[in-house]
Amino acid sequence: MTSNYPPNDDEPNLNKPDGANPPPPPPGGYPPQEGNYPPPQGSYPPPQGSYPPPQGPGPGGFPPPGQGPGGFPPPPPPSYGDPGQSGFGGQPGYGGQPATVSIGDALGYGWARFKGNAGVWIGMCLIAVVVSGVINAAFSWDRYTNSDDLTVAASFSILSIIGSLVSVIVSIIFQAAFTRGALSETDGVKPGFGDLFRFKSLAPVFAVAILVGLINAVAFILCFLPVLITGYLLWYSLTFVIDRDLDPIAAIKASFKLTTDNVGQLLPLALVCVLLNIGGAILCLIGLLVTIPVTLLAGVYAYRVLTGGPVAPVAA
Repeated sequence: MTSNYPPNDDEPNLNKPDGANPPPPPPGGYPPQEGNYPPPQGSYPPPQGSYPPPQGPGPGGFPPPGQGPGGFPPPPPPSYGDPGQSGFGGQPGYGGQPATVSIGDALGYGWARFKGNAGVWIGMCLIAVVVSGVINAAFSWDRYTNSDDLTVAASFSILSIIGSLVSVIVSIIFQAAFTRGALSETDGVKPGFGDLFRFKSLAPVFAVAILVGLINAVAFILCFLPVLITGYLLWYSLTFVIDRDLDPIAAIKASFKLTTDNVGQLLPLALVCVLLNIGGAILCLIGLLVTIPVTLLAGVYAYRVLTGGPVAPVAA
């Protein structure tokens, strides 16, 4: 007689195919379960619901994306940082890994960059010469005027002082423009005439130029040799102001540190640049149209290399 009831779970079902019967319980029965749940029987579906992702290292033993060791965010990458800090934000040179600059590399880089934008550089030199000549002519005509009138003589003296101040202001602006252009060239950008005069602020430019001028003037009064020393030590003061937005005092300190830490590399380069410009002046001043931009670019190249700054490659 066939029963219409399902077989007992404790008894094998002879009508089931082979392998479908659950295994018999172990001797002594199943161990007690926490929570007084019955022992598991048969196959169960996977657990439902959302569970937090597993913690620990990700694939390959690395932390999950966006996390560093211990679950903290990863450290920021090295940056082109504060020149007052060792290593300039982890870049080579100037307190970090030593960098080297040769005279040949610096002048070669300056010449290559000059050739690639010669029209702008020669044009800027000509503009600087013409503007300076016009200013001197406008405020120096009293030198050729003879007058016994003290009032007229005093007026001429005042005009001469004003002319000197204007000449100094224009000279500082052109010096900053040339420096701005050299920095742009090392960034890989060919500046136009307008780009050379784009500054974030002219106040620190004038401040550092006046401070450097006063220091050099005092050194010149003391003796000719000290002005050569101060001129070298303060070589990059204006460059630091324009490139790093430093205040004048910090820029002077940074220039002093850079030049003293790299005397063996920068001093020979400075002497060669001076000799080249003297040679350019001997050639009826025409040679200065080339030597001034080339030596300026060479000096800024050395500055960028030794401070770990960006230096754009030149075309082969």
